[in-house]
Amino acid sequence: MNSFYKKLKKNEDGNAIILIALAMGAIISMVGLVIDGGNIYVSKSHLQKTANAAALSGAQEIVNSEANVNEVVSKILESHDETDSLSQVNIETDSQLHVELAKDVPLFFATLFGIDTVPIKADAKAGLNPMGEAKGAVPLGIDESVNLVFGQIYELKVDDGDSVIGNFGVLALDGPGAKTYGETLINGFDEPLKVGDIVNTQTGNIAGPTRDGINYRISNCPYPDGDYEGRDCTRVMLVVVYKPHEKTTNQMKSVEITGFAYFYINQPMSNNDDSVKGIFIKRTGTGITGENSPSDRGAYAIKLVE
Repeated sequence: MNSFYKKLKKNEDGNAIILIALAMGAIISMVGLVIDGGNIYVSKSHLQKTANAAALSGAQEIVNSEANVNEVVSKILESHDETDSLSQVNIETDSQLHVELAKDVPLFFATLFGIDTVPIKADAKAGLNPMGEAKGAVPLGIDESVNLVFGQIYELKVDDGDSVIGNFGVLALDGPGAKTYGETLINGFDEPLKVGDIVNTQTGNIAGPTRDGINYRISNCPYPDGDYEGRDCTRVMLVVVYKPHEKTTNQMKSVEITGFAYFYINQPMSNNDDSVKGIFIKRTGTGITGENSPSDRGAYAIKLVE
């Protein structure tokens, strides 16, 4: 009888060893799955962030050229160490950029079962939308009734401010006064403006502060005449597009913002000039689309398309 219990106990010890071995195998398998799964997740997340960045940055150049788009996308991929992951870059409907990336992620634990890599993909679309809210606008505006022809020379008259109703307006974004106006012309308005906002006009002759501000902007642009693609060119001004809000017989008191436009200053102002000469251009900026259906006047905000 004693020998029977001894044999039974010995058999139980063997079972425990088997159970421990099975448990260790399960634990090792779980750890391996966590490591491989975590690696796949991190790689997928990084690839998606890279695709998003490439689409958002590249879409800014849609208004310029396809070559510019491809150059920017390449730089973004290089900075994220994903140059070899590019599958395709497509400009769709002249207003959207589609970037698709793909790569094989190396595995660790799964190699024990003959699986060395797993393919992952990421794609992103970024679209141009008319700007509806932005910071940095200058205190100059254009009536929405003006038909903008991009590249055509326009003159923004500033001799009488906005005392006479016309197509161009001088705005009191930071309050009335020539000095305040001049500072805002140089630096831009540091508060957000959006479609639907009511803005007071600036009255009086402010040709002097305009000349100073315009010539300052020209002298501080690091690019040659006619080159307005640089993101830091101070000759490019964000101007307000408006419709009359309150006016009298010969004076516009306030305007309502209906959109935004970009104006490139063509030439400096002399002491005898009473207008700013330049062209309207298509350009993207750091503003947002907004909620009040802004008019499309060539100023665009970029956002990812879901």
